[in-house]
Amino acid sequence: MSNTILKIRGLHASVGDKEILKGIDLEVKEGEVHAIMGPNGSGKSTLSSVLAGRDTFEVTSGSIEFNGKDIIGMTPEQRSVEGLFLGFQYPIEIPGVTNVNFMRTALNEHRKYKGLEPLNAAEFLKLMRQKMEIVEMNPSFSSRGVNVGFSGGEKKRNEIFQMAMLEPKLAILDETDSGLDVDALRIVATGVNKLKRPDTSTIVITHYQRLLDYIVPDIVHILYNGRIIHTAGKELALEVEQKGYDWLIK
Repeated sequence: MSNTILKIRGLHASVGDKEILKGIDLEVKEGEVHAIMGPNGSGKSTLSSVLAGRDTFEVTSGSIEFNGKDIIGMTPEQRSVEGLFLGFQYPIEIPGVTNVNFMRTALNEHRKYKGLEPLNAAEFLKLMRQKMEIVEMNPSFSSRGVNVGFSGGEKKRNEIFQMAMLEPKLAILDETDSGLDVDALRIVATGVNKLKRPDTSTIVITHYQRLLDYIVPDIVHILYNGRIIHTAGKELALEVEQKGYDWLIK
């Protein structure tokens, strides 16, 4: 029997005086891929931000358990070392910080939290090259500033590379397909699939079925007006593609 990685109960969250999440219930078990779909403004990106600990949003009630721990009071850094990863819809650039330094610092912080010795330079570079191959990333990118001058597709590949290095228990991919052409989408999705393990899980947040042709979900949720209004198998994404959301909202 699979263990539950994420359990959300009655989650309400606001920004300022505006309530955006209005009672989310969600449970994700090991090995599962969940897709969250919904129209613009339904609360999808807010949910991902709240799970990652972004302080723009205030949790007003409800609970979030990750690996059996209450994470609402944790910082984003604490959630990261616990094994939660968020792939951003619009990855930011970090001028002056190279990919290699950024990733070595992040990875060794994770290892420190787990009681492991830090990787030395040779060990780290060997691992980095192996993980770059997963997303077909040129090794020259390791010496470039994080996402600086990267195309949209390169930024998304870089995020999946970061995911490959950190090996999270739960990866939340917030509209990873946004702005990607067909080839970049295939490379990114193939990378995600290669990283799938029986003891890890993925939440894919998307508007479109096309990403789910590559990353096939076990369960699809429809989020509307801050609530999950419908849950079904992967066939639900196809129905949404054909019919839109109106038939579910009525």
